[in-house]
Amino acid sequence: MLARRLSVLTLIAAFVLSLTPASSSAAADLPIVRVAKSQAVGINFMPLELGDAAGIWQQVGIKLEISVLRGDAQVQQAMTSGDIDIGLGSGPGLGFISKGVPAIGIGVLTGAPNGMGLAMGTKSTVKTAADLKGLRIGITSAGSLTDWLVRQLAIQQGWDPSAITTVSLGDSKTQYAALATGQVDGICTGSEFVYDLADHNQAKALLTFGPVVPQFLTNVITARDDFMTQHPDLVQKFLLGWYRAVAYEKTHKAQTLALAVKAEGLGEHALSETYDATMPIMSSDGAFAPAAVERLGKAFVELGILPQVPDMTKLITRRFVPVKT
Repeated sequence: MLARRLSVLTLIAAFVLSLTPASSSAAADLPIVRVAKSQAVGINFMPLELGDAAGIWQQVGIKLEISVLRGDAQVQQAMTSGDIDIGLGSGPGLGFISKGVPAIGIGVLTGAPNGMGLAMGTKSTVKTAADLKGLRIGITSAGSLTDWLVRQLAIQQGWDPSAITTVSLGDSKTQYAALATGQVDGICTGSEFVYDLADHNQAKALLTFGPVVPQFLTNVITARDDFMTQHPDLVQKFLLGWYRAVAYEKTHKAQTLALAVKAEGLGEHALSETYDATMPIMSSDGAFAPAAVERLGKAFVELGILPQVPDMTKLITRRFVPVKT
């Protein structure tokens, strides 16, 4: 299997004791929705676990089987092989639908990339983005959000997009290993990981990407075509549960951080900084803003995923959004 299956109840057992979800016998009878996220660390993906801890998934009538994959490419592979029903990944990952991945975007997860940052090695002399020309930056995979963000940073400096070399490395932990051994000069990853490395003097936090691309679809929710066709009720239930969990997350910072520390193994300070930056750009209803969709379409061409801007109505559906929670 591509996925490393996670037992959510094991991760959050201690936390769940303080909450009141439905009984385990009732949960066992609920239909299972197989969900994968493109990386293990991410406040933006926390509604999966938080929703389980708060009993939200049981309330909407489904049970989740959660997988953690290494980047958008593996999410697309798992979708194609039928190993997952719903995927949480980057906006640029939608471009692969035009190349045959049997899926479609069903809801917005986050807008501007406030939750993405750039960390440099501890011995780096880089002080600003203007010093990055010619350096090697670790990303998850070619054609991914991290790849695109680094290219946009180069363009913002007035350079050719390839002026900063990107190196595909997979998830954040693999990226850090490459940074620590000097294989790359910096890494583009979730800002919580950037802050945590800086807190432990393992890297230097250089910048976050929100100001680089203010209008965008950083993360989206996708569903496999046949799953959406055969089980539209489960798609709707997942989205209802997701945006209820987002609403809970936005109003329960302490609970979110307590769960994040347990599930992600990062420091509370780093997660708190990321929480404050991420909550404003978490979609509360999944609606696709036209300007953000248009910018994403151009990104496919900039990344070399597609030769021209595609018909975006074939990559996303507004059938299920906006969601009223």
